[in-house]
Amino acid sequence: MTTEPIITSERVDDFPLLLASMLQLGLPDIFDHHMGRHGLHQGLSWGWIASIWLAHLLTKSNHRKQPVQTWVKQAHETIEKITGQKVRELDFTDDRLTLLLRRLSKPDTWQAIEKELSQNIIRVYDLKAKQVRLDATTVSGNGTRNGWKYFKDNTIFGFLDYLWNTVQKTSFQEEKKRSYCP
Repeated sequence: MTTEPIITSERVDDFPLLLASMLQLGLPDIFDHHMGRHGLHQGLSWGWIASIWLAHLLTKSNHRKQPVQTWVKQAHETIEKITGQKVRELDFTDDRLTLLLRRLSKPDTWQAIEKELSQNIIRVYDLKAKQVRLDATTVSGNGTRNGWKYFKDNTIFGFLDYLWNTVQKTSFQEEKKRSYCP
């Protein structure tokens, strides 16, 4: 007597790649480190809930809490295989996601998460260049090199101020030389 195999069909889109990237960055562990866990909390940790919800948000381009539970139910097998975690539908209810947002909205918690994450993904190189081009992206960062704090005040604008002042000072000095030279 032969038994028929059970076939499960799930639409995967790009979220496995997103989750794998988040795992490589250590995102679930970073969230867990700064958000802790209540003694009565059951199911997935806050780090896993946040990471899976972020993958949903990026995959579906939908920031609402309501469809997350349905999406997790549809992609249940794939999420469990990638994360190695037991995933329950109850981990992604509106109430649970609201609690997560409340915890993330605390400035001290969010800044600590950003700081630890930026230490894993931003690298500063001492490159000698004649010309510097910057885009308008804002980033957070931390670190010092040669006594100067990169990304002063945790924004790129501190770095832009430094460059602007340097360019103005250099331009002024060159203009002064030209006007007094015979």
